[in-house]
Amino acid sequence: MGLVFWDWLFVGGYLVFSVVVGLWFSRRAGRNVGEFFVSGRNLPWWLAGTSMVATTFAADTPLAITGFVARNGIAGNWLWWNMAISHVLAIFFFAKLWRRANIVTDLELIELRYSGKPAAVLRGFRSIWEGVFLNCIAMGWVMLAMTKIIGVLFGGAPLVTGLPVDAKWQYILVCLFVALTYSVLSGFWGVVVTDFVQFGMAMVGSVVLAVIAVRHVGGVAGLKAQTIGLREMGEAVFDFTPRIGSGMMPFVTFVSFVGVFWWASKIADAGGYLAQRMFSARDEKHSLLSMFWFNIAHYALRPWPWIVVGLVSLVVYPHLSDPELGYPRMVADFLPVGLKGLMVASFLAAFMSTIDTHVNWGSSYVVNDFYGRFIKRGATDVHYVRVSRGTVVLLMVLGAVFAYLMESVGGAWRFFYAMTMGIGGVYIARWFWWRVNAWSEIAAWISAGVIYAVLQVGCPNLVYGWRVILIAGFSTASWLGVTLLTAPVDEARLVAFYRRVRPGSPWWKPIATKAGTVDVPTWTWRHFANWLVGIALVYSVLFTIGKFILEEYVQGVAALSAA
Repeated sequence: MGLVFWDWLFVGGYLVFSVVVGLWFSRRAGRNVGEFFVSGRNLPWWLAGTSMVATTFAADTPLAITGFVARNGIAGNWLWWNMAISHVLAIFFFAKLWRRANIVTDLELIELRYSGKPAAVLRGFRSIWEGVFLNCIAMGWVMLAMTKIIGVLFGGAPLVTGLPVDAKWQYILVCLFVALTYSVLSGFWGVVVTDFVQFGMAMVGSVVLAVIAVRHVGGVAGLKAQTIGLREMGEAVFDFTPRIGSGMMPFVTFVSFVGVFWWASKIADAGGYLAQRMFSARDEKHSLLSMFWFNIAHYALRPWPWIVVGLVSLVVYPHLSDPELGYPRMVADFLPVGLKGLMVASFLAAFMSTIDTHVNWGSSYVVNDFYGRFIKRGATDVHYVRVSRGTVVLLMVLGAVFAYLMESVGGAWRFFYAMTMGIGGVYIARWFWWRVNAWSEIAAWISAGVIYAVLQVGCPNLVYGWRVILIAGFSTASWLGVTLLTAPVDEARLVAFYRRVRPGSPWWKPIATKAGTVDVPTWTWRHFANWLVGIALVYSVLFTIGKFILEEYVQGVAALSAA
């Protein structure tokens, strides 16, 4: 690839900046667990929301999207575009509730919402299952993507000659060391500040690459002509939704994305690291606005540079055995000196911003919801911060092991989503309906795992859309049945939860009556109308930008009018 001085200046500058941020916030993060994991609950909306966007943009994201475009055209992005439906739901229904809960992790909500041993068992199980296993899967695919990028950008050139470690992993270890340094030192403050800078770098780099790539193939007109001529899918590659019978994406898969996926996925109520930022916000208004900004930036503004480069890679590299490599090859082959360094630095920044989020969030589960809950209760804040820092190191090592065992980023995404399908319904229901209990969530997790295993063994070639529908349907039927067959949550716990979180759902009326005078604006049809209009806004802006980029101006104006 041949990086020169100015390229390395960008790369080295970002690495130094990350370490300085870690040192700057180290004393503040060491005060207590609240500072280390939720930044003292003092994040402004723009910083919390940008951090959400940045942490969902890792080194794996442009590679995965390039692969989706190569296999299924632009419409292949509905694997993740569908989640805008649930994330807009979070703006109007969940953002304020997460902030009112006043918790350190979303798992803490379990024993705030449910009662008895089932709640304790569920919290302990999820702290290890999600905080370690699922979390390390996510870190693994991020690291895998980074090894692919480094393999293309630096080839077989080792960072340190004579070191008995694969050349790609030498670079990964350097990035992990820097990310580990500021994650351990600075806690969540370092995470969100580096996220903010990373988002700006990544957007500039990806837009510049997209512009240069399109010019290389003769502009948008040349891109369309060459892409259509090379690909069997023809004009359908540019469709925003799949055509029936086009062969790109089975229609049942698209239906499963927009009709099932968004509410059945485990992140349906914006839990996990998104929730971590919402209850780190200054107040309820900042929590809501952070989620609103996230939806616009994440779905409408950010993806198009990657999609454009993915389309160009179909023309420039039509026969890649691994189409995900098209993106880093475009960086290596087309960016000039200086800009190449900026793009490499943005890849490193994206990689480290996601890794630091996952190790901080995962360690919050392990320490707050397992170690502090079941192993050593009542210890000092200094002790818990020390254990948290050790857990960060452990999770990073485990993530590297998972990365070594993986092969495909997109395949890891599909595996992750399918394995946890059906969980989201009960997560949404616990906010809307007082009758949901800990056994409901336990049943959802067990049934989803069972049906996933059965389908893997009995129907390994089943269309992905049918797999999603069957897992979600079986899991939902299971947890609903278990909910009605088991005893409700202790009434005193429900009343305390209602007074603290104040869910506005009319299906909480029996508990609201017992809670007495609590100022709770009841959810009405207007809240649901806002949700639907919000969905229309996000997708209209998404389509507006895409249509104007593809020079389809009539459709672009129509989408803009809708927005």
